[in-house]
Amino acid sequence: MGNRLTQIATRTGDDGTTGLGDNTRVSKNSLRVHAMGEVDELNSHIGVLLCEAMPDSVRALLVEIQHQLFNLGGELSIPGFELLKAEAVLALDEALAEHNAALPRLQEFILPAGTRAASLAHVCRTVARRAERAVVGLGTQDALRDTPRQYLNRLSDLMFVLARVLNRYRTDGTAGDDVYWRSTRLAQATAD
Repeated sequence: MGNRLTQIATRTGDDGTTGLGDNTRVSKNSLRVHAMGEVDELNSHIGVLLCEAMPDSVRALLVEIQHQLFNLGGELSIPGFELLKAEAVLALDEALAEHNAALPRLQEFILPAGTRAASLAHVCRTVARRAERAVVGLGTQDALRDTPRQYLNRLSDLMFVLARVLNRYRTDGTAGDDVYWRSTRLAQATAD
């Protein structure tokens, strides 16, 4: 893997390029750099989410996800290198099954709202989708393994489920719920 950062302001990017982990230089506007940036932004949003109150199990899961996103970013920064393992996708599948099993079935669309923690999880969900689109875009130009795309796809699903979990988590013992969309069409169908 590339050199560890020992100096932040190198001025080597003043010409609009950046160095990858394999020491090649590419435009800061390249699809690879966009994908790396989206993953980095997602990891930062999860860091903000971790500032909120949440169950310990969710906190531990999010911290592990941050580590895996760092692996993903490292993999994207070194063309042809593998850091994110297929087991990381399986871990998300297991977390999805576990947390989904504890939630009531959805009967209606929900809004990205509720508690602050749940709303932040929804932001993470949308940034994960954007990161996934960036990785898909990069895959049209460069050969990529399936694991990075699959990981981001599962992660966006998991962030939706965790938003629902966080809407129900209350430290004061009160019950919480999702914020449901008031669909005019569905309201009319119910009234008929």
